[in-house]
Amino acid sequence: MKYFLIIFLLLGSTLCLKAQPNRVAAKGQITGKVTDAATKLPVDYATISIFRDSSKSPFNGVVTDPKGNFVISNLNPGNYRITIDFIGYQKKSIDHVVISSTIPNASLGTVALTPIENQLKTVDIVGKAPVVENKIDKMVYNVANDLTSQGSSASEVLQKVPQVTVDIDGNVELQGNANIRFLINGKPSSIFGASIADALQSIPASQIKSIEVITSPGAKYDANGTGGIINIILKDSKIQGVNGSFNLSAGTRRENGSLNLNIRKGNFGVNAFFNGGEQINSTTINTTNTLSYNKTGDTSTNLFQKGNSSFTRGGYQSGISFNWDITKKDQLTASFGYNHFENHNYGPTNQQTSVFDIPNNKMISDTSSLRQSDSRFTGKYFDYSLGYKKTFDKEGQELDVLFTSSYGNNYSTSFQQNYQNSVYPYSGSQSTNPGTDHSTEISIDYTQPISKNFTLETGAKTVLENINNTVVTDTLLNRVFVPNSNQTYGFDYNRKVYAYYLSATFSLFNNFIDGKAGLRDEYTSTTTDFPNTRIPGYNTIAPSMVLSHKIDETQSFKLSYTYRIERPEYRDINPFYNISDPHNISAGNPNLSPEIGHNYEFGYNKNFAQGANIYVAAFYRYNTNDIQSYTKHYDTKTIDSVVYNNVNLTLRSNIGTETTEGVSLFASLPLTQKLNLRTNIMLGDRITTNPGNPTVSGFTYRINLNATYDFPHNLTAEVFGNYNSSQRTIQGTRPVFAFYNLALRKQFMNKKASIGLTAADPFSKYINQTTTTSGTNFTQTNLRQVPFRSFGITLSYRFGKLEFKKEKEKEDNNNDNAAPADSNGGGGK
Repeated sequence: MKYFLIIFLLLGSTLCLKAQPNRVAAKGQITGKVTDAATKLPVDYATISIFRDSSKSPFNGVVTDPKGNFVISNLNPGNYRITIDFIGYQKKSIDHVVISSTIPNASLGTVALTPIENQLKTVDIVGKAPVVENKIDKMVYNVANDLTSQGSSASEVLQKVPQVTVDIDGNVELQGNANIRFLINGKPSSIFGASIADALQSIPASQIKSIEVITSPGAKYDANGTGGIINIILKDSKIQGVNGSFNLSAGTRRENGSLNLNIRKGNFGVNAFFNGGEQINSTTINTTNTLSYNKTGDTSTNLFQKGNSSFTRGGYQSGISFNWDITKKDQLTASFGYNHFENHNYGPTNQQTSVFDIPNNKMISDTSSLRQSDSRFTGKYFDYSLGYKKTFDKEGQELDVLFTSSYGNNYSTSFQQNYQNSVYPYSGSQSTNPGTDHSTEISIDYTQPISKNFTLETGAKTVLENINNTVVTDTLLNRVFVPNSNQTYGFDYNRKVYAYYLSATFSLFNNFIDGKAGLRDEYTSTTTDFPNTRIPGYNTIAPSMVLSHKIDETQSFKLSYTYRIERPEYRDINPFYNISDPHNISAGNPNLSPEIGHNYEFGYNKNFAQGANIYVAAFYRYNTNDIQSYTKHYDTKTIDSVVYNNVNLTLRSNIGTETTEGVSLFASLPLTQKLNLRTNIMLGDRITTNPGNPTVSGFTYRINLNATYDFPHNLTAEVFGNYNSSQRTIQGTRPVFAFYNLALRKQFMNKKASIGLTAADPFSKYINQTTTTSGTNFTQTNLRQVPFRSFGITLSYRFGKLEFKKEKEKEDNNNDNAAPADSNGGGGK
């Protein structure tokens, strides 16, 4: 793989050198800025079209950036006509724009567009952003343009996002790294604290506007998350008037719905939403075979387990936000959200234990038993925020202050009983695990443009976290559950993070290089009341840099480096022993140290005529103090005075180093005006070193293909297929995951309403997942047959009156400076 990366870099350099003559050959460019004639504010995303003087059809075009600026480059000498157009304004045409060899650059200066008065009372916005947008510091996936996502959740949407991998259980990796920081609208949310998979399943795709993938976060972002950041942007609207939408979906595996309402009058706006979903009861078949040996190697034990696990999952989210433009330069925002989700897992497992005397070649014992288990989880979460933003006379100068707080209340229960040749259980346990999670963040950010090509940003942030839970366990004794004081305890965990950053955005060598570089300093203090545990404080200095070179209007290179850490999260440190299966026990580790990561990325982006696009990136990640799960086998294991036999114990540990190197590719190709193809490909090699154990190298690849066809009469069909390969891990292999989806959507009522049909793996009831795990004295093979086939129907409707006023609302359409306006808070995010 290292040689492949070298070849990739050489190829990129060759492309760059080949492209340079084209750059030199470009004879000139046309520049300008578009503003509102009434308010003098910039008009972003206005369409700029260029015509040859005698032609009626444009041969090229661009859109204005968030500041209203545009540049059309690589123009040969000649006489051109420029048109400028945006909905709600009168179209403007500028004739006889001349480019010559002596005067190659033409500046149109500031072009003012006149608003159209008394426009139609109701208008439909039909502008369509590309499904994937590549920006200097992130990649944006626009969910609204993804047909097969209808009726699904955030977890299914992420399966299509470039550089992201999702397994069948909803576990997410970014460029092969699972240590990802998830944000909603640029802010942390408590719903991710207990279970990321549950949280993602609870967010309907119909509620998501876009997903931002940030593999190289700058100094403004928190240093936490060695894998990077995934920011989920929910739908809202900043258009004058009252409007909204609702979506309903029903299916054989999942049901969900959502409602959005947006109200804006003058300088005040309200956005409210409610959504909910449920994964209908499904039964997974589990088959596990564990072969182990005693310390002397003369006795083997074979444990065969086969059972059914019924699973349900459900939840809902609600929220309301307020936006008040106090003046043209002062903005106040506030939001409140309440989220709830729960799951239930239960079922029987048949077990057969065979003990064999190897030297004498005879069976010592062969026993059968039955285990009944039941576990439940419920989480309730509150999030609220208050933000203030001030802009100044100098364009780009602004001050942001943000306060966010979240409070989570979790409650889980587990129950298991074992039967052997009797109607009465011979062993069992039951436990309750209530807990709370409270987090508060206060941040201030300031941006100061120094010159046209140089801007400074600075800020500070404080994060206060408290995690508390209590475990109460009862053990079955003589057919009666009695309190077990050895497995009953409380756990309190407090963490404080203080951060400061400084970063600069710049252009060098006459705009040949654009870049952003910064430094972030974070101090982390952690305390816990868990016995025999002391966690020292530590300071982190995290540099970051991204450089880009725009070869021409259609292609660019990007090179980045970021220093990241992974602080142990609640699910990593919770010391509670999960004994729902007494033969396979797991627990967290409150003594974990932070993982440290060095991330490098080199990317190339190319846009072609007719809308085709390709982005290819090589990445290299090196992590120390790598946090992973590690399994050991014990013939007998005593946990809090209770003896368990034939046990696999899995704990979270800091294990050696991990190096990941690979290449990712995204391509979009419109074969015709009706047919469009998209593909995501990722190839990677993960090398793990663990002192005292052999180095493990695991190659993996992920390939998916999406085909969309537009039929007449607003009918669209889409096919999506995905394949995640198997991969070696430090103790075995993880399974292959392959599936395909079909979708059909019909729009009507002037595209305000639609009905859709979806199908996932329609000809296979189960997806088989085979996992292997091995250690010095055991091997384990697990086969999970997961029901994945589903059929569904979706309905959606957009309603309301949209009014365009003279004062154009600047919608934060994932511009290069930030996720939504209220997401920049944080002395980092």
